[in-house]
Amino acid sequence: MLPCACFFSHEQHTNKANKIGVKTMNSSAAPIRVGLIVPSSNVTIETELPALLTGHESATFTFHSSRMRMQEVSEEGLQTMNAQRERCVAELTDASCDSLVYGCLVAIMAQGPGEHRRVTTAIREQLIGQASMPPVVTSADALIEAIRALGAQRVALVTPYLKPLAQKVVDYIEAEDIEVTDWVALEEPDNAAVARIAGERILAAAHTLDLTKADALILSACVQMPSLSLIELAEAEFDMPVLSAATATAFTLLYRLGLPTVLPGAGHLLQKDRREVE
Repeated sequence: MLPCACFFSHEQHTNKANKIGVKTMNSSAAPIRVGLIVPSSNVTIETELPALLTGHESATFTFHSSRMRMQEVSEEGLQTMNAQRERCVAELTDASCDSLVYGCLVAIMAQGPGEHRRVTTAIREQLIGQASMPPVVTSADALIEAIRALGAQRVALVTPYLKPLAQKVVDYIEAEDIEVTDWVALEEPDNAAVARIAGERILAAAHTLDLTKADALILSACVQMPSLSLIELAEAEFDMPVLSAATATAFTLLYRLGLPTVLPGAGHLLQKDRREVE
C-alpha cells in the first residue's frame, strides 16, 4: 500500500512569507525564475527539473544556471566545488531569480549531518539586503522533506557514488531519523559519466535491494543520475512509492513557493497537493 502523509517543514515560515509574491507572479502570468547552482559537469538536473515543472497546472518557470567547477566526485573535489558557492549565488542574484536551488546532493551530504541547514543559512545571509528573500532549496534537504512528506520512515536507495561517499549519504539520511534499510552504490567517480548511466542499470541495481522493510525507494540519490522516465515504471514494478533527488527537488521547490505540489508523470510524491491546510 502506498503511504502518504502531511508534513510540516522547517521552512514553513518562509513559505508564508513568500506566498503573496508568488500569487502576484502567477496572477500576472510572469514566469518564476529558478536559479540553479550546479557542478560544471552536471547536465541532468537542467533537463529533468524543467521537464517536471513544465507540467505544472498554474505556474510557468524559467531556469538560469551558475556553475561550480567539478569533474571527479571525490571528497576533495566536492570541497573545492563548494567553495565556489558564493560566486554562484551572486551571479544568480544579478539575474533576479525568484528561487535558488543548490543542485548537488552529495556535495552537501558529504560534509556531515545537518550541512544543508548551514548552507541554507549562509546563502540567506549572503542575500541580506536584497529586495526580497527567495526560497532556497538544496537537493539534500529536498530529499529529506520529500521522504517525510510521503510519511516514510524507512527507505532503500540507489546511488552512483563510490562506496565511501555513498555511506556518507546513508549516514546523513539516518541522522535525520530516517532508517536506510538497504542501499547500493554503482561506484562511478566520473561525474560526466554519471549522466550516462543507463536506466536498465539503475533498475537492475534496484532489484538487488531488499525492499521488504522499506516504505519507499529512492531510485536515484543524485540529481546527475537520470531516472525521471523510470519513476512510474518502478512504482508499478515494486509496488511502493518511488522518488529521486530530482522529483524531491521539484516537490520541495513547489512547496516552498506555496504552489500546488502536483506534477504529471512523476510518481506518488507529486500526485497530490501536500501543502498543509491552513
